[in-house]
Amino acid sequence: MSVSSASRRQWLYRWAGLAALSGLPASATAQLSEPDELLRIAVGARGTLYHLPLLAAQELGFFADEGLKVQIDDHPSGAAAVQALATGRADVCCGGYEHVMRGQLHGQDWRSLVLLARAPQIALLTSAKLQRNEDLARLRPLRVGVTAPGSSTHYLASLWLQQAGLDEHPVQFVAVGSGAAAVEALRHGRVHALCHADPVLTLLEQRTSVRVLADTRSLKGSAQMYGGTMPGGCLFAPQYFVQRRPRQTQALANAMVRALRWLQTASVTDLARLVPKPYLLGDRGAYLAAFEKVRETLSPDGTMPADGPATALRAVQRMQPMALAQTRVLLEKTYSDTWARKAREKIERV
Repeated sequence: MSVSSASRRQWLYRWAGLAALSGLPASATAQLSEPDELLRIAVGARGTLYHLPLLAAQELGFFADEGLKVQIDDHPSGAAAVQALATGRADVCCGGYEHVMRGQLHGQDWRSLVLLARAPQIALLTSAKLQRNEDLARLRPLRVGVTAPGSSTHYLASLWLQQAGLDEHPVQFVAVGSGAAAVEALRHGRVHALCHADPVLTLLEQRTSVRVLADTRSLKGSAQMYGGTMPGGCLFAPQYFVQRRPRQTQALANAMVRALRWLQTASVTDLARLVPKPYLLGDRGAYLAAFEKVRETLSPDGTMPADGPATALRAVQRMQPMALAQTRVLLEKTYSDTWARKAREKIERV
């Protein structure tokens, strides 16, 4: 397993570096023949439940029904997927809404097109042997596993450390990737705590004695962590993409809202047929149990909760106060429900 680490400050510098990669100029995007033009979607750790709506839309043929030719490029982490979008190697990114907001701080004109979840769907675990936060504080450095620096898992872990009064404590963030490698990192003590998504979390809970430090896999747990409804995964794209490829944008929203509707009533049998075997990590039961745990957080219609953007902004303010002191975030430019609402209207007409 390739392991790298970064301090919280290095992480913020990494994000600041995206300023130089702000949206491609309009001249770089030729007029396209919609909707036949290939649509490239960047995603990080595609096999996690975090990206289940995207998987459902693809596996159930909803993209094809909309006449879309979709290429889903899987990256090691959400941060890598965001970089693919920033550098023009992807048209759309499937990732955390906070990436949209943090991107705006660095000159990115990104917008959430469809919200996939009303909670981040990730959790921070540690070994049950570390029974108190004081036990964690005695570890120098405290090694915290995340999918990658700059990812949503890194973000949640950093917020918890701040809340626990450990933000000034020597911490080493360790990139553990996704899948079985992340499970083994905590089980074998390569990290003291792990922030990740399911099914990794449920596998650990079922096979290892762990203590949950923060859990946003439920609406209640997420609200306790963030003080409101924290938007989770979404599909987001640069504004120039939306302007130049409006029919593709709407077709994409149609497929995703249809997938979200399907997941509201899907049975475990339906899901077992849908999910490719490698994504189950060798334990179908754990995967299905994990799905039931996060099901309530899935957006029913792809629209943004009324308090979602403000909740996300408060979280960003806690992590990047200096950036926000210099740049005002325009919440109305971070998302639009237009496409999801039109998709819902189309579905209801059928």
